[in-house]
Amino acid sequence: MLLAEGHESERLRQIIKECSVIALAGKRSRFLRSRCCWASRGCRAGRGLRRGRSGHNSPEGRAERARKRRNNRGALPAHLPRIEVVVDIDDKTCACCQGELHQIGEDKSERLDMVPAQFRVVVTRRPKYACRACEDDVLQAEAPARLIEGELPTEATVAQVLVSKYADHLPLYRQAQIYARQGIALDRSTLADWVGHAAFHLRPLHERLLTVLRARSKLFADETTVPVLDPGRGPPRPASSGPMPVTGPWGGLDPPGIAAYVYAPDGKAERLFSHLPGFEGVLQVDGYTAYPKLADRGKVELAFCWMHMRRNFYELAAAGPAPIASEALKHIAAFYAIEKEIRGRSPEERCLAWQQKCRPLADAFDASATRQADSHQPEDQARCRHPLRSLALAGADALHR
Repeated sequence: MLLAEGHESERLRQIIKECSVIALAGKRSRFLRSRCCWASRGCRAGRGLRRGRSGHNSPEGRAERARKRRNNRGALPAHLPRIEVVVDIDDKTCACCQGELHQIGEDKSERLDMVPAQFRVVVTRRPKYACRACEDDVLQAEAPARLIEGELPTEATVAQVLVSKYADHLPLYRQAQIYARQGIALDRSTLADWVGHAAFHLRPLHERLLTVLRARSKLFADETTVPVLDPGRGPPRPASSGPMPVTGPWGGLDPPGIAAYVYAPDGKAERLFSHLPGFEGVLQVDGYTAYPKLADRGKVELAFCWMHMRRNFYELAAAGPAPIASEALKHIAAFYAIEKEIRGRSPEERCLAWQQKCRPLADAFDASATRQADSHQPEDQARCRHPLRSLALAGADALHR
C-alpha cells in the first residue's frame, strides 16, 4: 500500500512539473496542454479504480461518502420527475414466532438518472374522402405547415440542432456523427441548411429584441473577435461579434433583462453606429477606442467597467513588483466588498449604498490615479499605455456612473 502511494505521489509531481512547463510554453504547445488535461483525467480515473479495489464500498465508506455528498452537492431539484423503486424483502414472516412483520420505517435515497435522447418518426396521415353517389369531389384536410417545406425535420428537431450548436457548442459535423450512431444519415450541409432556415424565421424576433434594447436607457455592450471560415481565402479571418445585454434588472418589478447578439465583418467604429441607431442613455463598455466616437454625438454617456480597469492593474502586479498597481487593486477590492454586501437588494438600496460608500472611495481613487499619471514623464506615457494614464484620460465620471 505504501509502495503504491509512493508511485502515485511521484506521478502527481511529474504531472505538476509538466503543467508548469506548459504554462510557460505559450500558444505553441496545444498538444502538451491536451496531454496535461488527459493526465489529470487519468489521475482521477485511477483514483476511482483504487478506491474500488481497497474496499471503498464498505458500510463505513458509504456512510462517509453520503455525508460529504449532502454537504457538497445538496438535494436534487424538486421539479424532476421521481420514479420510485421499492426494494422489499421476499418473506414478511417472523423467523422466531412465525408472526406477520409490520413496517416500522424505511431508508430512502435518490440518484440522478437520465433517459437518452430517442429519435422517432412522426407519420402524418391525411385520409381522402369521396361520395359514392356523385364521385365528383374528393375531400382531404390541408397539410399542416412545415418549418422547412419538403424537408424531414420537425420544429423540435431544428430546435435541438440550434441549441446543440449555439448553446452547447456542438459543431454540426459532430451532431451528424451522433445521428449516424442511430442509423440516421444526415450530411453536415443538410444541418447547415436547417440552421439557415431557422435563422430566417427567427430574424423578426431578433429585430424585435434589438428594438426593445435600443429603447432602454441603460445598456451594456461588449465585443470580441471570432474566427470566420472563408473558403478559398486561406485561414479563418477575424470578425467582430458582440452582445448588447441590458445591464439589469434581472428581477423585481422592472422589465426582465434581455440580450441580443450582432455580427460585423470587422471592428470599425461605424459598426457601432449601425448597431445602436437611435439609442440615448448610458452605455457601459470596456476600453475599446471606438466607443468614445459614439459618445461624441452627444446622446450617449459612457460608463466604463471596473472589471476591465482592474485587469490592467492585475497584469502589471502579476508580472512582478508593482507598488502602484498593487495599491490600485486594494482600492478596487474595497468596491467589490461593498458590491458583495449589497448584492440582492433593491435598486434604491443599492444606489444609496453606492453614493454613501462607493462614491468617496471612487473620488479618492481618481485623485490618486491622476497624481500618479501626472508623475510619469511624457515620453513614458507615449511609450506605454499605463492603466493609470488611461484612467486619467478617460475621466472619473465614466467610471463613477
